Amino acid sequence: MAELRYTEVGQVQSIRGSIVVVEGLKSCINGQLVEFGFGTLGTILGFNEKEAYILIIKLTTEIKTGDEVRASLEPFNVPVGNNFIGRIVSPLGDPLDGLGPLKPDDYYPIFPAAPGILERQVLKDPLETGTKVLDAMIPIGLGQRQLVLGNKGTGKTTFITDVVLNQKNTGVICIYCATGKARSQLARVVQLFKDNDAFDYSIIVSAPSSSPPGQQYLSPYVACSIGEYFMKQGKNVFVGFDDFTKHAWCYREISLLLGRPPGRDSYPGDIFYLHSKMIERACVLNEDKGGGSMTFLPIVEILEGDLTAFVPTNLISMTDGQICLDAQMFGEGQRPALELGLSVSRVGTKVQWPIVKNLASPLRLEYLQYKELLKASQLRAGEQSDEAKAKLKSGAILTELLLQDKDTPVPMETLVILFYGFNKQHLHKLTMDEVRQAQIDVLEYTQKNDPDLLKIMRERKKMDEEIEGKLENLWNTYVGKVEAERPEDVVVEEKEDDNDILRDIGRDILDEATAGPKKEEQ
Repeated sequence: MAELRYTEVGQVQSIRGSIVVVEGLKSCINGQLVEFGFGTLGTILGFNEKEAYILIIKLTTEIKTGDEVRASLEPFNVPVGNNFIGRIVSPLGDPLDGLGPLKPDDYYPIFPAAPGILERQVLKDPLETGTKVLDAMIPIGLGQRQLVLGNKGTGKTTFITDVVLNQKNTGVICIYCATGKARSQLARVVQLFKDNDAFDYSIIVSAPSSSPPGQQYLSPYVACSIGEYFMKQGKNVFVGFDDFTKHAWCYREISLLLGRPPGRDSYPGDIFYLHSKMIERACVLNEDKGGGSMTFLPIVEILEGDLTAFVPTNLISMTDGQICLDAQMFGEGQRPALELGLSVSRVGTKVQWPIVKNLASPLRLEYLQYKELLKASQLRAGEQSDEAKAKLKSGAILTELLLQDKDTPVPMETLVILFYGFNKQHLHKLTMDEVRQAQIDVLEYTQKNDPDLLKIMRERKKMDEEIEGKLENLWNTYVGKVEAERPEDVVVEEKEDDNDILRDIGRDILDEATAGPKKEEQ
């Protein structure tokens, strides 16, 4: 912490959990840092003519009524700097990884004003997430605020960690902010970052569930301040907040101790301001300010899929879109379990590669139509038309393309190759097992047979005759190779699955029920 200059001395009057009521601080301001002695620190969250209400953020010794409190007129600043990269720190900037002390380059305020409109520029560049369904259908731009909603255990954290893993060698600085998480959950993320060398460009700000409520309350703001240091240097920053639900719970607890009147769901009236003053700090700065950006991906845990709860609706109104995860889809094995009917990006395709936009623009509607057709086909008796069968097969291939294992980000070039193969129906010539294998092999096959194609796509980012010709030739040779190696007893038509068998049984029962009595019974 920076050296404090004390200007006022007060006295502790009462203690309410993590809130201390102090008298004598007549010149105090919100966000001011105070010290109780022996390293115990707090910050002022409110005051009146007689009393100041202080939130304890670091407790090293017991506080008693009558203790002396010393306050500085300086705002609460946190250390920031390049040395934070590769480290795990507390909301106070203290190292938590046992790798020694941190030397800060500067000190930034926790609650600064968000950049003004004239300091910003329009979002135009993509943040490549490595998640196929996002990059294809719900693109995220640098400087965007995209909310992640879902029940407990639906893969929300995976969206953040996959984005972090995909930023390797891109120059994007990643900050993972864990608020109110169990230490075992944080340990899994730490191990994942170590296994994939993500700490070379990442920072973890940790306020676990065992930490004081004051640190949990401050942790997202501190992550923003650390990110702003790099943004003002002209760098691109990604911040993932895991999660805002626990942050809101923590603030509700603090507000009740402060005596603020509760409103809906027992939250205080300023719960909207709590997150909006943080969310608005994400942006792309204009060239005069360095041109850096900060992108936010906050998580909100909902209960039983209820998107209309108080905190989710607040955050939906202040972000640039939402990613909705469905528990039923997750249980059925469709991962990521993204509900395309409810998910949206308000930035849209402005930040998307033009070549991806052209290939993926019709796929969202096709996928949703396939889901409706699949439901109808499972209930409807009678033979399906050839057109319906073709749509069901095409939809099954598209669904397979959108499936993705966790911790395996997919480059944008691979996405282009796969969706070109789908649109031109090269994948329709393969069995489902061969489609799954193609997703694994196609990047390596391209690097071996036409490495220039990958370089050209990243440079131009739009379709032209040369790229289209190379893609067509690539798929013709790949499909030809697969067909030549295919065993003779394997056919492209898939075997009927359990749903087909159940549907046929149901149709037979229905036919018997409606056929009437047999002749010999009449």
